[in-house]
Amino acid sequence: MSFDVICFDCDSTISKIEGIDELAGRVGLGEEMSRLTNAAMNGEVPLEAVYEQRLSLIRPDQVSINWLADLYIAEIVDGVKEVFATLTAQGKELHIISGGLRQSILPLARYLGLPDSHVHAVDIFFHKDGSYRDYERSSPLARTGGKAEICRQLNRSTHSLVVVGDGKTDMEARQAGAYVIGFGGVVERAVVRELADVYVVEPCLTAVLAHIL
Repeated sequence: MSFDVICFDCDSTISKIEGIDELAGRVGLGEEMSRLTNAAMNGEVPLEAVYEQRLSLIRPDQVSINWLADLYIAEIVDGVKEVFATLTAQGKELHIISGGLRQSILPLARYLGLPDSHVHAVDIFFHKDGSYRDYERSSPLARTGGKAEICRQLNRSTHSLVVVGDGKTDMEARQAGAYVIGFGGVVERAVVRELADVYVVEPCLTAVLAHIL
């Protein structure tokens, strides 16, 4: 099976961290936030039930977002650069689809040679002094089923699309006709192993290439 459009989740898939949990840790809310994130990623609660709650508690400012952007790159999963280079060389169309904060993911995408327009995530807004103002409340990626919405936009009839990710939200892409590869190399989730078309547990992302090419 070969695919033309390949979409990757960000957190715990191409970077080893969960960005929102790292931001929470900076303001002393790490444990509480980790529980909320896991509940959403394991499908125990809908994403929209925790999205606003997490950001209103953390209120990440511009400095925090820049710090997180650096951390995403520092904690990149083994094999990611090789995977992106291999797929790009073969003329594949690559995207990142994430419920994370877009401004913190863009530098990682650029590091991997991806254009900004191929990063689908949730915008965050600041006041003039750099303090937190709000997030893109209309973004489909801040609610359940959002990744399927983005995949429908990308899954043009002449193309075949695959999604690689670690969470329950990634499995929703199947509703849009996507083939889903569950990646358990950073975090193993039973619900993902159960719902994915194929599941890999190797800590190096190159393990997914055999299922894409």
